[in-house]
Amino acid sequence: MILVTGATGHVGSALVQLLAAAGEPVRAMTRRPAQARFPAGAEAVYGDAADPESLAAAFAGMDGAFLMSAQAVGTAPEPTHDLALAAAAERAGVRRVVKLSTLDGGTGDDPIARWQRTAEAAVTDRARGFAWTLLRPGRFMSNALQWAGQLRTGDEVAIPFADRPAASIDPADLAEIAALALTTGEHTRAIYELSGPQSLTPTEELSVLGEVLGRDLRVRPVSTDAARAGMSRYGFPPEVVDAIMRRTLDGDRGSEVLPTAEKVLGRPARTFARWARAHAAEFPRP
Repeated sequence: MILVTGATGHVGSALVQLLAAAGEPVRAMTRRPAQARFPAGAEAVYGDAADPESLAAAFAGMDGAFLMSAQAVGTAPEPTHDLALAAAAERAGVRRVVKLSTLDGGTGDDPIARWQRTAEAAVTDRARGFAWTLLRPGRFMSNALQWAGQLRTGDEVAIPFADRPAASIDPADLAEIAALALTTGEHTRAIYELSGPQSLTPTEELSVLGEVLGRDLRVRPVSTDAARAGMSRYGFPPEVVDAIMRRTLDGDRGSEVLPTAEKVLGRPARTFARWARAHAAEFPRP
């Protein structure tokens, strides 16, 4: 049986659907199982990485697990949620683990890199004996759903870093790769850096979305100072804000189109236009 943590997230929910559709026994972990809606065949279970005692029942009897954490970098001295999930998997005797990480993993020496190194090491530690796979995606296409609230009131969207390109990836492709790793045994100790098939700026993505929705959507740029202030209001420590700004403004790694997803999937990765068509109903009209 396979446990999917973060089962209501963009990757986790797609993974639960894939596994259930394939007839794989799957348990979907969420903090609100009573409110969650999962496909037939999926078992909903309560679990919260911030409450390690809740994890024993969630992981009990599992052969495989998809591990992800939404804990923000810098909100604790180390990635306590990732550490708790890996420890729970080990105690439960989980054999196969797929960890959702980030592009470049722990490369570098800023707070983000150090955080990711610790999170990945919790899974790759030989002492734990996991047959592990690391997925390292860049920007998600589903980040565009953050625009939905603004599109409810008009056709203009405030977007920070609107001219910074990224080869964003469809979470459905990540879910498909995770399912392969969890069910085939063919991707053990693989580290996959993953992107979508084209590099687009948020401005270009908004234009594509406008074509799909039949609307003339426009960007309202957000200044660098305003973007920095917004991250600070969300509680990111100053050193983490500095790292995010530096990675966003100076780095071009995220804009690189990587062939890994296509090779693993055996087909082209989904385009942003395809993602937008699949999720058009989630963008309300004024």
